[in-house]
Amino acid sequence: MNYNSGSDAKEKPTSSYQSNPQNYFYSSNYSSGSNASGAQYTNPGSRYQGNASGDFDNTNKTPYYYTENYKKKKKKGIGLVHITAVALISSILGGAVVGSFLLFVAPTIPAFSKYLPTQTAASSNTTTKVEYKIAEVNSQVTAIAEKASPSIVGIRVTAFRQNFLFGSMQPSEGSGIIIREDGYILTNNHVIEDAVNTETGKISDAAKIEVILPNQQDKPYTAQIVGRDARTDMAVIKIDATGLPVAELGDSDKVKVGEMAVAIGNPGGLEFMGSVTVGVISGINRTVQIDEKKQLKVIQTDASINPGNSGGALLNSQGQVIGINTLKAQTQLGYEGIGFAVPINEAKAIADSLIASGYVKGRPKLGVTIDLTYTEDIANKNNMPVGLLVSAVEPFSAAFKAGIQKNDIITKFDGKPVKTFDELEEIKNSHKPGDVVSIEVYRYQEDKTLKLEITIGEDKSGN
Repeated sequence: MNYNSGSDAKEKPTSSYQSNPQNYFYSSNYSSGSNASGAQYTNPGSRYQGNASGDFDNTNKTPYYYTENYKKKKKKGIGLVHITAVALISSILGGAVVGSFLLFVAPTIPAFSKYLPTQTAASSNTTTKVEYKIAEVNSQVTAIAEKASPSIVGIRVTAFRQNFLFGSMQPSEGSGIIIREDGYILTNNHVIEDAVNTETGKISDAAKIEVILPNQQDKPYTAQIVGRDARTDMAVIKIDATGLPVAELGDSDKVKVGEMAVAIGNPGGLEFMGSVTVGVISGINRTVQIDEKKQLKVIQTDASINPGNSGGALLNSQGQVIGINTLKAQTQLGYEGIGFAVPINEAKAIADSLIASGYVKGRPKLGVTIDLTYTEDIANKNNMPVGLLVSAVEPFSAAFKAGIQKNDIITKFDGKPVKTFDELEEIKNSHKPGDVVSIEVYRYQEDKTLKLEITIGEDKSGN
């Protein structure tokens, strides 16, 4: 039965509601098993399709595209035609094309010393010139690249992809970072997820993940999945090898805006393996909305990040990894130089947990799905309690064991009123698995409020 938007009579709440689409932006369910995991959205407005991260509302969102594993295309040779085309445009249009057509991913930094002022010291007969020592930027970048490049690998994923009515095995390519000498490699989850069997969490029977080392490009290693975490877009894979060069990890908490940033990865795929781009740290502690259900805390840089760079390293001036290249922002205005990396401190903590347990430990879970169409306005119009309508309960979950049922309305959690899913998530995430928390629900079938206790479970899904 549908909610009644005008009557004062109580009607049994269900997970469907007929409303004017002009008034409700989306209709969806959230699962409180993780941070808004498993949500499905419908949007009446116009949308854009991202490379890997899904749909975006073009009315009020800046679309953040996963830089993604590079989708291999069938072709006869390397793109000399493309390089020639750029050269022709340059020669025909001259300097006017700089702002409109040509993208300078790593501008040459001149020696600025000749432009610096000199100081003089007053004396009877002498003038003393004070010399300013300028760091040799090109030499520094070279040193960074020589130090870090051996630890940045290529990742090739071959998996079945559906194209309209047909499907085929298709390769895609990305980047990864060696974090242990015995074959453990850190990358983005979206680089490898096409190869994953969602039921088992392992590589699908027909799929394959290969790792290509910089000095052994003709000898790919078959990789296995150690663990992956969709919420932070991190994954760890492993190859059967020892004595590998390990990347030196820095401290992303110490990163400052304006510092040098160097990105190393495989933009465009393995044909351009080990490409180095240079920029600065443009921002720290950024929060980007990947889609309606996922946010990432990231470092912003103008070092060029392109498809194939995903999973590669963002480095500081010491050649230490400070971030995992993950995202690139694109807008209708065509802004460039807005790339994002997951801070290495967070990535390392995730990787350590994945290696030790196969999942990220310590995340709380309730095990209920919330119907977002049931709002405070709808509750008031239908003379129902304000709260969160439970549309499903996961069997044997914390909510199931506490006695929560489908169509219950959660009105309080941990003694606090809850009106939105975000409020419930915030309180839930302040607890750890094993905590016992009070919860109040209104049960329509019995027309009464129940005071229950729930022992918070642990989310092992990685979603």
